[in-house]
Amino acid sequence: MSSPSTTAASPAPAIRLERVRFRWRADSPLTLAIDDFRLDAGERVFLHGPSGSGKSTLLSLVGGVLVPEAGDVHVLGTALTPLSAAARDRFRADHVGFVFQMFNLVPYLSLVDNVTLPCLFSRARRDRATSAGGSVADEAARLLDRLGLGLADIHTRRVADLSVGQQQRVAAARALIGAPEIVVADEPTSALDTDHREAFVRLLFEECARHGTTLLFVSHDAALASGFDRTIRLDEVNRP
Repeated sequence: MSSPSTTAASPAPAIRLERVRFRWRADSPLTLAIDDFRLDAGERVFLHGPSGSGKSTLLSLVGGVLVPEAGDVHVLGTALTPLSAAARDRFRADHVGFVFQMFNLVPYLSLVDNVTLPCLFSRARRDRATSAGGSVADEAARLLDRLGLGLADIHTRRVADLSVGQQQRVAAARALIGAPEIVVADEPTSALDTDHREAFVRLLFEECARHGTTLLFVSHDAALASGFDRTIRLDEVNRP
């Protein structure tokens, strides 16, 4: 008698939002009403939408910076909403690299010190960076070099002395250090010219592929969508 067949369980999505509702104030209209939004592990997804459509709010929910008034946000199989703010901060530090639209660099620190900041808050990322580069500083230098910032004075030059486009690449290196499972990029090419935009996206793909990192890339510039596994228009999933 043959044994019954079994089917392996599908892996959990890297990111999944279900029945999520979010508004900034109790008396304001909904900003986000998303019934189902998911990214699989290792996917490269381009999220497109005009300015003010709620893209950055969605990223803040994925990162646990915000919590919805209703619904579930799961990241790497972990439900974020029930966690305390401190627990969400720890989870984000270990697992999610952010390229912020406004960079959020520390102006008085050097390029390397800015890139290595996540490793001060996450032992997991510090250990992975050390394993990849020999030391955290060496891995920071490698990432900066890959992003076109292999400068002789990267250990002493302050980010305040860089152009806006160079600062944007420092922010990307900071997001990538320590191989987080998810990288979230919020308008990361807004300060780059066409040639640098294409090179930046290509290098971002290569670094994410190196570690199987899931990439959620947000922009209002639809011309950047080619090369991604999927393109999602926010207004297709967000129906407030």
